[in-house]
Amino acid sequence: MRMFPNRREGMMAARNRLGLIFAMFLMLAGAACVNAIGQQATEMRTPKPPDAPRIHGPKIYGARPGHPFLYRIPCTGIRPIRFSAKHLPATLKLDRQTGIITGEAPEAHGEYVVKLEAANSHGKDSRTFKIVVGDTIGLTPQMGWNDWYTFYNRVTAKDVRSAADAMISSGMADFGYQYVDIDDCWARKPGSQDPELKGPVRDADGNILPNARFADMSGLVKYIHSLGLKAGIYSSPGPLTCARYEGSYQHEAADARRFSQWGFDLLKYDWCSYGRIAKDKTLPSFQAPYRKMGSILEGLNRDVVLNMCQYGMGDVWQWGRQAGGNSWRTTGDLGVVKGNVLPGFYSIGFSNAEHSKYAGPGGWNDPDYILIGTVGNARDMNAPARHTQLTPEEQYSYMSMWSLMAAPLFYSGDMTALDALTRNVLCNAEVVDIDQDSLGKQGRIVRKTDEEFILAKPLADGSLAVGLFNLTTAPRSITVNWRDLGVTGRQTVRDVWRQHDLGVYATDYSTQVPVHGVELVRLIPKKRL
Repeated sequence: MRMFPNRREGMMAARNRLGLIFAMFLMLAGAACVNAIGQQATEMRTPKPPDAPRIHGPKIYGARPGHPFLYRIPCTGIRPIRFSAKHLPATLKLDRQTGIITGEAPEAHGEYVVKLEAANSHGKDSRTFKIVVGDTIGLTPQMGWNDWYTFYNRVTAKDVRSAADAMISSGMADFGYQYVDIDDCWARKPGSQDPELKGPVRDADGNILPNARFADMSGLVKYIHSLGLKAGIYSSPGPLTCARYEGSYQHEAADARRFSQWGFDLLKYDWCSYGRIAKDKTLPSFQAPYRKMGSILEGLNRDVVLNMCQYGMGDVWQWGRQAGGNSWRTTGDLGVVKGNVLPGFYSIGFSNAEHSKYAGPGGWNDPDYILIGTVGNARDMNAPARHTQLTPEEQYSYMSMWSLMAAPLFYSGDMTALDALTRNVLCNAEVVDIDQDSLGKQGRIVRKTDEEFILAKPLADGSLAVGLFNLTTAPRSITVNWRDLGVTGRQTVRDVWRQHDLGVYATDYSTQVPVHGVELVRLIPKKRL
């Protein structure tokens, strides 16, 4: 051991050693932080909501006459919050403490304009909410959570309850997320010897039976509804589901009635084994099972959204609405798409973006779920869930693209493992507003090259949402001019993610966009004085 000639030299050496250890600690901690959030550090773009109430969610909502009505007012702010609603139809009632509206939609067709209000000790807010009673539901894209990419064939009722609880506790419900969807593997599995899955698949009356993991389906739905949230379920028009559980083939009406009796608000209807029935692969064959189920659902005494999951066959975007669909998958499963230079969601998004003219109130192009946060591996369903490998910039791009495309916003990661960045990406009110805009336009492609991708979405207030995506592996300056966007005059440009105005621009807008990143802006026409 070396002896130091004086105390000062010894103290300096010790300090140097401590400094080296501390530097190594920072380097390792920094690396761990980078890895934990997806290969690179980034700023949190979404600002913290204010303490005063802010009401979010759609400004328009479709319901069929006389059907059960359930809506939880999405609202951020410090709780407790006191809610009120002016001009609420007499058939509906509001719980002033929870902000949950229940009852039955009015019997008369028409538009019922309600003024929602929220107040706490820090302030108050109000928002117009138009209830449109008629034949069309799903006037804005659905928002919520689906279990598939987290639990696969391991899902249980407990998992679903925990997800519903987390939707409230995480604050996601305060931004408009409302559906809690059970995917495949809730029914019984023909031929299974697993004690939780085996047994008769239907009762003596032909009613489908849940497996032991979902022993009280009605109770589960009631619990979800008690939170002001909605419940979704899954089936296939074929004899078996994708995971080879009982399907609805030749039991369509009975299954729809059972789903309605249990109280479900959404049905994901997955093609799967119906391919064994529709062997000729003609357009009528592609349409037949969805037209049949769509007609049955429309005849029920409750509103059930139909999510058609048939992977874009027969150009479903052209006829999905006429078949009774409220959304339709336009591609294969995003979770099994392998990325190259760009992650897989880009190719799915590019494909979905091509069909913008077919989306609108009541029917939406569905490019599959948002896979960020802690999520499973669709190519190896037995592998443990892990944190997304997408960089933060890619995650902001993912959410921006889906919102500009007016896509259903369904998160499919682990709701009980939500981290700060995942919430920051999912829960930006101005981004969600673009998706939920009442005009119901899907953003059109303005430019698509190997380096850049630009989408523009017109909004109900006359503004234009524009996403500038950098597809390269280096930061890039991207310019968009008013001529290409179809606007004229001076425009206030607002940074949507950071929620602040950038200035007034006369003819074009340029910005530096990070690697695989996005700048999402809103162009607001500048009024002349």
